[in-house]
Amino acid sequence: MPAVDDAIIVSAAARAAEPTPAAVEPPVPLVSAVAAEALAVEAASVAEAEAASVAEAEAVVAEAEAEAVAAEAIAEAAIADAELAAVETSVASGTAVKPEAETSAAPALVPASPQPAAAPQPAAPAKPETIALQVSGLTKSFGGQHAVDAIDLTVPAGSFYGIVGPNGAGKTTTLSMIAGLLKPDEGTITVCGVDARNNTRAARRLIGVLPDRLRTFDRLTGKQLLSYFGALRGLHARTVDERVADLARAFDLTEALGRVVSDYSAGMTKKIMMAGALIHSPRVLILDEPFESVDPVSSTVILDILTAYVNNGGTVILSSHGMDLVERVCSRLAVIVAGQVLAEGTIEAVRGGVTLEQRFVELSGGVSDAEGLEWLHTYSA
Repeated sequence: MPAVDDAIIVSAAARAAEPTPAAVEPPVPLVSAVAAEALAVEAASVAEAEAASVAEAEAVVAEAEAEAVAAEAIAEAAIADAELAAVETSVASGTAVKPEAETSAAPALVPASPQPAAAPQPAAPAKPETIALQVSGLTKSFGGQHAVDAIDLTVPAGSFYGIVGPNGAGKTTTLSMIAGLLKPDEGTITVCGVDARNNTRAARRLIGVLPDRLRTFDRLTGKQLLSYFGALRGLHARTVDERVADLARAFDLTEALGRVVSDYSAGMTKKIMMAGALIHSPRVLILDEPFESVDPVSSTVILDILTAYVNNGGTVILSSHGMDLVERVCSRLAVIVAGQVLAEGTIEAVRGGVTLEQRFVELSGGVSDAEGLEWLHTYSA
């Protein structure tokens, strides 16, 4: 056979041996949702092991909650980045990529059918007499001591509901379990008809959360942070941009959007985090000390936004040490002392003919004994 034919055969064999290009697959996220949940469980376990008292337990729980939220956020962001990279790669190569179903591990960053932008209001007004939150027998212990002891709560939709109590009473632990940040030992939680313990992800989609101890990605600008929250909730980029602008205008943060959050004041940080809690239009908003470190003008702005939210069917559950605020804003409340609900109902029913502050002091154990401090009045020479 001629040498040229041999060369052709060798060339053809070489081409046949070349590997066929593999189908484009989305990058594997560095952190999985399962790993994030494992981190959350581990963080909560550390809190249980280290807490020596209810007050100490709540401080440790707050750290665990923040770590769990950060871990889950990192996991969901990684998944979202992987999905976006897959879409971009498929467009470049001409290969169609089928979007994930709504029940996938994380909401799609680029939905197949973008929805038109809408103002950050609840998806649909709640019907009268419907229940936004039902809690029954909710219990949580740390180191053998009950932080929350068989709590029952019923929160009507379209209302302000207050949770008050002294420091270490179990308020933050209760709100953390309702928000899905902490696993209860016992009890049931139902959010707008969804069993939060058996369907945690679906329940979380209905909830917006503002924690008491704020920890955020403060190296991001305000706009980047809000856009990040919107992307994690699966909102289309155009919807996110419009809602960021709407929320910044409403919270008087437009000029601050380009600044990094670490340069914000405590009040501004509170407002940007509240805007992030609202960006996906939740049905239930959980606010732990929402007006702490906020000036009177900003407090009025926040209250106006929340009032409009409730009037359109949203539900606000807030904890506060400001009895005047709770008495003025909330239609119902629960007084929690030592992990138990000592009083629950309408404001009028709970206060029983006295001011809410007087009733709160009475239920909390009264004023401490100041006797024995006469030396304090002698002053130093």
